[in-house]
Amino acid sequence: MTRVIDTHTHLYFDQFHSDLDDVIERARESGVIAMINVATDLESSKNVVDLAEAHDDIYAAVGVHPHDVVDVEEEELSILYDLLSHPKVVAIGEVGLDFYHDLSPREVQKRFFQRFLDWFYETGLPLIIHTRDANEEIVPLLQERSKAGWKGVFHCFSGDDKMARQVLDMGFHISFTGNITFKNFRNIGVVRSIPLDRLMVETDAPLMAPVPHRGKRNEPAFVQLVAQKLAEIHRLSIEEVCHQTTQNTLELFGLEK
Repeated sequence: MTRVIDTHTHLYFDQFHSDLDDVIERARESGVIAMINVATDLESSKNVVDLAEAHDDIYAAVGVHPHDVVDVEEEELSILYDLLSHPKVVAIGEVGLDFYHDLSPREVQKRFFQRFLDWFYETGLPLIIHTRDANEEIVPLLQERSKAGWKGVFHCFSGDDKMARQVLDMGFHISFTGNITFKNFRNIGVVRSIPLDRLMVETDAPLMAPVPHRGKRNEPAFVQLVAQKLAEIHRLSIEEVCHQTTQNTLELFGLEK
């Protein structure tokens, strides 16, 4: 059994309410040694901290998804910021820009994203970045603040070769999820171009279930299937991919396993 870490999951989603303990146990039995439970708003930020307190192998990331920033009050931001000092909080996320659904006005998204970038400088916690249909906007925002020296990960990466080089040059890691196993996935070359020491694996559970579970509920145990596909693309053993992505994750988020 290969040790691996699911760097991005949402265990507070409704899909897990009835059998969360079983989901967590299946992950452990499959070799998952840690899970980073990533929030999307204030309520889920509190939830991920509570769950992290209850389980040694679950860690928390707190932040506000770009879909939800339109509803955030200043008082809520203050509560979120205070959560960053919790010992089980290992990242700021997920934060970023999403121009696909435009559930929050784009200028509001940009303003809040800049605020979360400030938090990185103030706390040193890595960023977990979400971007969809906003790749051309998010890179310049980051480059304006720093050409290099960022710590964090672009989760469920959807960019092209140029963007991959840009975010790697700025210091970020890149993570992939179950969509790389889909027949219609078109960015195999981008996946192959990412150096192994900058790669991470995730599920984004309960979303993005990998083949052969596509269309069903995703869960952290399935991160092994993502690692297997990465190994196939990079022409490496799954043991090597799991070992290196685990080391990358431990180092970036400061985990001890």
